Amino acid sequence: MPSFLHQQACALKQRERQTQIDALPTVYSTPLSDEEEKIHALPLAQLVQECRTGTVAPADVLFAYGKKTLAAHRLTNCITDFMFDEALRIPAVTAYDGGDSDASDSSASIRDCPLLGVPREDTVDFEGHDTTVGLSRHANHPVPKSAPIVSILQDAGALLHVKTTVPTALIAIETESDLFGRTTNPYNPNHSVGASTGGGAALLACGGSKIEIATDIGGSARIPAHFCGIWGLKGSVGRFPTWGTISSMPGFEGVQIVAAPMAGSLADLEEFWKRIIGMKPWAYDFTCIPLPWQKVDLQIEGRKLKWGVIWDDGVCEPTPACKRSLSTVVDALAAQGHEVVEFTPPKISELLTVGYQLVFADGGAQMRDAGFPGETLNAPLQSTIDLLALPRLYKRFMAWMHRAADPFYARLLEVMYPKSVLEERVLVAQRDQFRREWHEAWTNANLDFVLTAPHPLPALENGTGEKASLISAGPTFLFSILDYTAGVFPVTFVDRVRDALPANFLSSEKFSRMNQVAKGAYSVYNADKMHGLPLGVQIVGRRLEEEKVLEGMKVIERALQEAGTSRGLIIMHVCWTLSWK
Repeated sequence: MPSFLHQQACALKQRERQTQIDALPTVYSTPLSDEEEKIHALPLAQLVQECRTGTVAPADVLFAYGKKTLAAHRLTNCITDFMFDEALRIPAVTAYDGGDSDASDSSASIRDCPLLGVPREDTVDFEGHDTTVGLSRHANHPVPKSAPIVSILQDAGALLHVKTTVPTALIAIETESDLFGRTTNPYNPNHSVGASTGGGAALLACGGSKIEIATDIGGSARIPAHFCGIWGLKGSVGRFPTWGTISSMPGFEGVQIVAAPMAGSLADLEEFWKRIIGMKPWAYDFTCIPLPWQKVDLQIEGRKLKWGVIWDDGVCEPTPACKRSLSTVVDALAAQGHEVVEFTPPKISELLTVGYQLVFADGGAQMRDAGFPGETLNAPLQSTIDLLALPRLYKRFMAWMHRAADPFYARLLEVMYPKSVLEERVLVAQRDQFRREWHEAWTNANLDFVLTAPHPLPALENGTGEKASLISAGPTFLFSILDYTAGVFPVTFVDRVRDALPANFLSSEKFSRMNQVAKGAYSVYNADKMHGLPLGVQIVGRRLEEEKVLEGMKVIERALQEAGTSRGLIIMHVCWTLSWK
């Protein structure tokens, strides 16, 4: 039963949010003016330039994006804190001179701010606001100091106008918490936005922000990008400022958390990355590698690239819609003359098993005990913690029962138990051995990039995360374990006819031969219900190849455009239309 402290914290936080909404000027509840529509349509680079020259004022930008933000929240429940007034109180905005050529030297330097007027939301420590990670224990306890990335953004002139929803304790596949409720997909409210940065992905998909800085430890940015039809890039550890992003597992280094920007277009994503690195984030954040932005030209004199494709991670084959999305990219690249080959790296399922053991080496104690008594953990996380708590003798017996028909599940049953310090060190050594083997396999194959489906499923139906399970996130988790650079970009949409499973598939021999994880994922796949949901593809480079991966995304985008299959650069701002019906 939920404790009084838990219920009280939730009630206070929800009341605070409603008070913030009620205090907003009524203008934020009106449609965008023609001028605001023009502002909203500006790419990031042009928006900054317009603000620098005085053509557009930061306050006008906030009005345009503030209206979209409020509409997005009404549709998807994606916002935890509204900070519109605060967004305009940073020095870069208060000293703004509207492009006056006679301004002081100080104002001139303000006009050089690389993100002047760029609205973005924030999920990291922000002075005077809670960082809850979806837990009521952290609600109503404002943090005393902002994270370095917040200082960078404020110095750059960005408008930090909201904080967005995340699931309880972050480790999840759906964004839901007792504290704020469920966040729904803007394309279909019956479906998930993914997790953990589900609120930020929903806001971007609705056009309520230019940029979101997610965190990613197993796909927390890339899965929401896939589910919501946006762009995202997870860099390697140390490339992007991460200190001050609060984890539900502080001190855990087996698979390190990283900050991962997301955007509504590829051009905006690249510009943001480039401008943040140009701010020399290592001067703000001691965890950052002092590595300036590198210019990359992948196709000097028409050189064709070599792409390796992982069609199946050995745990759960992509469902028809996700496989078609990946095939669409493969076909477009091949039509451009690029070399596309099947890549079968060493022991994917074994590496994933090592990663799962590392994340839950404590038996899930940090996440289980992080909230108040009675606080609801998301179902997939709770079922994993329940599995860890089962007696090892019982799990060994169950593993023996399953070994012949489902060796992967049997292995999970055997190894998912709390680890000693020595056992954890053995796992880290195994992780590093796998990293060496992957490096050799990639080098021997002479690959430029690897392509995969970001997840076996499109945005799953609300409440089906437990059946899909956390283990289904293998395609993204894999590259967090390896610390490779990985991005996700939108390709197409689910089609109820083209992507349907064969009739009676769930009673077929193929389904019966699947492991428990794949059966769970396929049991919630329904192309008819998922019709129209976005589908992405994941592109992977090696460690610290952020610039290269962004260039690879450009190559794919050009290939899709020339093949006539590109979604283009327009986000479907469905939330605004729906909110005014």
